[in-house]
Amino acid sequence: MPRLRFIVTFLILLAAFEFSLLIETVDRKVILPFTNSIAVASASIIRTAEGGVRVSGTTISAPCFAVDIKNGCNGVEATLFVLAAVLAFPATWMKKIIGVILGGLIIQAANLIRVVTLFLIGCRHRAWFDTFHLAIWQTAIFGIAVGFFVVWSRRSAPPNAAARA
Repeated sequence: MPRLRFIVTFLILLAAFEFSLLIETVDRKVILPFTNSIAVASASIIRTAEGGVRVSGTTISAPCFAVDIKNGCNGVEATLFVLAAVLAFPATWMKKIIGVILGGLIIQAANLIRVVTLFLIGCRHRAWFDTFHLAIWQTAIFGIAVGFFVVWSRRSAPPNAAARA
């Protein structure tokens, strides 16, 4: 029964979080500014390797390449996955808070690396961009989210949780 409760709660939370992304006000006032901050942070790193880098909204451009960071590429969905999983899991509120913060930071750090490397791949090896964008990095970000939750949940499970499952 605890597993079923976790799965149902997780799915309800994930659906609610994902649904919130469809609300225009949330997109305009939260997601777009957040995505812009990813573009600004990424561009500041990219400038160490590439000249003429500019940011306009969610677009990073240079003479060699340009990329627009869209929903799905800003790490928000993977972060919401971790948020829903951690909140649904039977752990103390302190462990949940730590899990949400740590999981979000890890995913966003990985996504920052993703954006920077994808931009540089686009500049230097354009033919590799789609493979890295759609197959490698997308899988890696989701894998990081799932991997984080597995490690966190094993360390955050209440005592004798295995006996109750």
